[in-house]
Amino acid sequence: MTTFAVVGAGPGLGLAAARRFGAAGHDVALIARDADHLASLVEELGRDGVRARGHTADVLDPASLAAALTAAAEELGPIEILQYSPVPRADFMKPVLDTDAADLDAPLAFSVKGPVTCVRTVLPGMRTLGRGTLLFVNGGTAVRPHPERAGTSIAFAAESAYARLLHDALAGENIHAAQLIVPGAIRPGAEHSSPEVLAERLYTLHTERTGFRHYAEPMPDQPSVRQS
Repeated sequence: MTTFAVVGAGPGLGLAAARRFGAAGHDVALIARDADHLASLVEELGRDGVRARGHTADVLDPASLAAALTAAAEELGPIEILQYSPVPRADFMKPVLDTDAADLDAPLAFSVKGPVTCVRTVLPGMRTLGRGTLLFVNGGTAVRPHPERAGTSIAFAAESAYARLLHDALAGENIHAAQLIVPGAIRPGAEHSSPEVLAERLYTLHTERTGFRHYAEPMPDQPSVRQS
């Protein structure tokens, strides 16, 4: 089997997605900053029978991100599915009238340079396989900007544009790019936005390969949770 790589691996959605894709037979590459944290996740997945490896990287450091994904592919095998779902820092969410140009450097590196680095690193392997899936997870400000969260509103919108361009440009190569919008907090036990429910949605996006933008649950004035 091939490898599922999750960038921004954590004990919530990242772990749930790793379990779901691992249960389908994929090896799992976990990418995050904290080596001890990664070791704990790898151990937990191992108890579930999932072959997983952790690789440290900071999404704000393109060189470390590319190196981690390259090492993961060399150790586990070609990356067929990439999930980009790191959690934004709190300081990205300043009010728009308090936001200056320098305040946007980190959010744009996080939401644009990080995804571009990941895609450029894994795309050659997907092309060799003849298939691939690129999964982008974003909050509601990706589609509905919030004046108190300027950094994520601007950066998520840019990430959305990049992901949509990938969806259109790569469709003819059997490489599917999709975005899952999670309007609120990811909460254990939530009907539409628990880690396990979202992991299943992401796996379905990988297998069904229909449409670009999907919603975990309706936003106000957004009656459907299906794709657009």
